[in-house]
Amino acid sequence: MKNENTEIVKQYIENVLNTGNAEDLSAFISPHYTEVFNNKRYRLGIKGIQKKIAGIRERYPDLKLSIDVQITEGDWVVTSYVMNGTQLGSWMGIRPTGKTIEVRGVNIDRIVDSKITEHESCMDIVDPLIEFNQRSKHSIHWIKDSLQNKFAAKNEDVNIVCGTEAA
Repeated sequence: MKNENTEIVKQYIENVLNTGNAEDLSAFISPHYTEVFNNKRYRLGIKGIQKKIAGIRERYPDLKLSIDVQITEGDWVVTSYVMNGTQLGSWMGIRPTGKTIEVRGVNIDRIVDSKITEHESCMDIVDPLIEFNQRSKHSIHWIKDSLQNKFAAKNEDVNIVCGTEAA
């Protein structure tokens, strides 16, 4: 039997994220909607998430999330997904490529009173950055910083991943 909270997140993905139709967000999103990023809380509310969705759809107008697995525990819904879209706008300092990106990720959403009130996400964006084969200073610096500082990777490993190893 499907859990009501799981269905709310599924319908939000299908009816809002996959279509870009952010006009009826109040059917899914709490006015107190908050996103968590790097252990910091950002209260976006409905207008903030509406703006965020518009920005994402501007960069990836054909964006689609496909749900792999959803797990529900109390107020929390964990969704594993694959996201695909064509990059037609600038993203992380990378000019539009016209290439299709595929990103795997996990969302963690808290549902209160049948609305998404809290959201946290983790995505594998290193692989798409490397696949785009962009060697801009911004993206290479960001990848190196993330690998070295957040994952304690060795310099030689970072250089191999970023394609900046000495010949």
